[in-house]
Amino acid sequence: MPERLLAPEGTRVQFTEFEHGGATLIAEDFGSGKRPVVLLHGIGMGRSVYVDLVSRIDGRVIGIDLPGFGEAPEPRRTLTMERHADLVAAFLREQGITDAVILGHSMGSQIGAEVAARHPDVVAALILAGPTVNSAARSIRAQAVYLLSDLIGERPIVIWRGAREYLRGGPNLLRKMRATIVHRPEHAYRRVQAPVLVLRGEEDPLAPSAWCQEIVDAIPGAQLAEIPDHGHGTLISDSGAAAELIRAFVAGI
Repeated sequence: MPERLLAPEGTRVQFTEFEHGGATLIAEDFGSGKRPVVLLHGIGMGRSVYVDLVSRIDGRVIGIDLPGFGEAPEPRRTLTMERHADLVAAFLREQGITDAVILGHSMGSQIGAEVAARHPDVVAALILAGPTVNSAARSIRAQAVYLLSDLIGERPIVIWRGAREYLRGGPNLLRKMRATIVHRPEHAYRRVQAPVLVLRGEEDPLAPSAWCQEIVDAIPGAQLAEIPDHGHGTLISDSGAAAELIRAFVAGI
């Protein structure tokens, strides 16, 4: 049985292990209301990194561990961003969900964009937080340098949670990183029809301002919001400002 990682004590939780196309995700589903917020984590992470954010938002929340991350088993082969998106969409359809607010952080933003582009029937809105991979820095080396620079001065809780989940990511992490680097999310952005909010920490080197503006320009009606004094981990700790922006965006859909 998966662990209760996001749901407050006393809250009814539904855990699901969903398999599709040779890959399995783990979902922790709790709360109630229309337009569930579906949380997609970044590379080397898992749903547990959203603990702080979940404590600040209301309604129904579905936290997902993608294949080979968190508590989800390693898939037989490394998934592309498109295959991740197909898995998430198949899960949402199996749950009867047609109005998800997909919230993806880092790598999760790439998957979220593909879900919205490839499977618009399950998506009501899309939130891209710290979106990767910057078109001007598509290499593992560049992304690693940016990530390390972002961690300097980061809050200890961010470093601790990130280190724990990277260890859980297993020995295939390099292949998973390559899958994120070769993906071209801008192709998906041009096909997104749902309302979109792009969030970036003002000091986030992995999602620079120029790249985020490029994303907004590619999606009609997309909004961009910057969070002062935050880096790439803006949703992982001290997420109050991000949560306020997310609540307002969802309320306006």
